[in-house]
Amino acid sequence: MKTTLLATACTLALAAPALAQSECTAVTFSDVGWTDITSTTSATRQILEALGYDVEVDIIGVPVTYASMDSGDIDVFLGNWMPAQQGALQPYLDSGSIETLKVNLEGTKYNIAVPTYLYDAGLQTYEDLPKFKDQLQSTVYGIEPGNEANEFLTSLTQPGQILEGWEIVQSSEQGMLAQVSRFYPQEQAVAFLAWEPHPMNATYDIKYLKGGEEFFGEEGVVNTVIRKGFADECPNVAKLLSQQMFTLPMENEMMGLILDDGMEPDAAVLQWLQEHPGTVDPWLAGVTTVDGEEGLPVVKEALGL
Repeated sequence: MKTTLLATACTLALAAPALAQSECTAVTFSDVGWTDITSTTSATRQILEALGYDVEVDIIGVPVTYASMDSGDIDVFLGNWMPAQQGALQPYLDSGSIETLKVNLEGTKYNIAVPTYLYDAGLQTYEDLPKFKDQLQSTVYGIEPGNEANEFLTSLTQPGQILEGWEIVQSSEQGMLAQVSRFYPQEQAVAFLAWEPHPMNATYDIKYLKGGEEFFGEEGVVNTVIRKGFADECPNVAKLLSQQMFTLPMENEMMGLILDDGMEPDAAVLQWLQEHPGTVDPWLAGVTTVDGEEGLPVVKEALGL
């Protein structure tokens, strides 16, 4: 009897890690609707689904994303642009309900931009904006309501600030760029939020204004952030996420397929991965399927890499 109990206990002990891993079969991501984050989230989702995970992606804004991670409803967010989101994220970092797992992209840009023809006319800094008030109709085009960059620019429209009396138009990435495309062909004045990576940097000849460094920084990074406890609950997924690194050319090319060629995000991302099959190799080192098989060959077969 003692021998049988001991054998049973040893079997259960050895099986515990596998059982714990098998219990983590679902992951929820936030996608805030920016084409770059849609692309990276799609790539990650397709890989995880090939590994056997059930993946849900919720389309919500940045503030709601962090609140949802705090409440445990969102597991992962691949779009923590820093330093622009520092103020929005810091309370959750301080409380420990959100953790920064990894820098997944380096060398980003994010600030007000103008067409080069306007830059060459003298609009090169925030201090120059009031001089172009009439040409710009006291307007800067922003992105989705509640976005932290919109909030920063709105703070500059208050009494005594450099953009006092101006309007920050909030719509969406697509809505903002529609306005740019309306003004750009006639070389009319337009100022808008811009960032890199994004095909807008190739579609339009633009320059980023000097200013706002206390918020946007000179150069930024994008982080992968996870809710508290996720890495312990889903160590296999966390391993994948901790090994993922994206590049500016990669994201620009994926977004170009979506925005310029009109492809659906999943199809565009899959096509890019198929054209660059070695990309996933370092991401999947030591990562397994839900059933414990080696992950890399399973993913390559499933995605046709």
